[in-house]
Amino acid sequence: MQEIEHHYEDMDIVCERPTALLDKRMHYCPGCGHGVAHRIIMEAVEELGIQENTIGVAPVGCSVFAYHYMNVDMQEAAHGRATAVATGIKRCRPDKYVFTYQGDGDLAAIGTGETIHTVNRGENVLIVFINNAIYGMTGGQMAPTTLLEQKTSTTPYGREAPFMGNPLKITELLAQLPGAFYVTRQAVNTPLHVRRAKKAIVNGFKWQALNKGTCFVEIVSNCPTNWGMKPVESNKWLEEHMLPFYPLGDMKVPSKEELENG
Repeated sequence: MQEIEHHYEDMDIVCERPTALLDKRMHYCPGCGHGVAHRIIMEAVEELGIQENTIGVAPVGCSVFAYHYMNVDMQEAAHGRATAVATGIKRCRPDKYVFTYQGDGDLAAIGTGETIHTVNRGENVLIVFINNAIYGMTGGQMAPTTLLEQKTSTTPYGREAPFMGNPLKITELLAQLPGAFYVTRQAVNTPLHVRRAKKAIVNGFKWQALNKGTCFVEIVSNCPTNWGMKPVESNKWLEEHMLPFYPLGDMKVPSKEELENG
């Protein structure tokens, strides 16, 4: 068989792994959006030049693997308590950029109280919220964000509002709190959505320096394994079912005056 010649030196580099993202094999299932979210967070950190001054907090769930890949100082938190831990870190080290990385079962279930009060106080941290509408690590149980009629391991016939309640739109709820400075919902299922999600994360870090309140970025993602789908199918399902219920876009943005007078 004829050997193929490669001329990589003649090619333009359009994408590189950020140095803030460690070169390790991913634990995540094929097609999972967590890896994309990790990358754009670390790209933002690198581009802003804040790697040495960034501290991340991740709790229990698939988000716990973040420690393996993010080349910044990381702190583990108990399930649901990431924003409480981040509050303590930021108050002790106000010069640092502090962020949490949490899933829906963590942030919007066991950590609902911590999340709401952190934002209500206007703690000067960035909260990154991965919403894949299911518990990923522990077996695909129903999460607060699970859609009506969506099947999970604990709702095998689909979620029913009279028995299981309605899906929680926690991002809309948090946007109403006075301590929220920037609240947005983005996704990582298409290249366009990834670029917009990255811009939101950059803003969340950058505006933390203004010391004017909490920045909150929800990222709608997929969970191919627990949804029982192939990666491509899961992204299509996300587009057809999740995004109509969880529409993308900014819910609270700082005014021009707030940014100029920072």
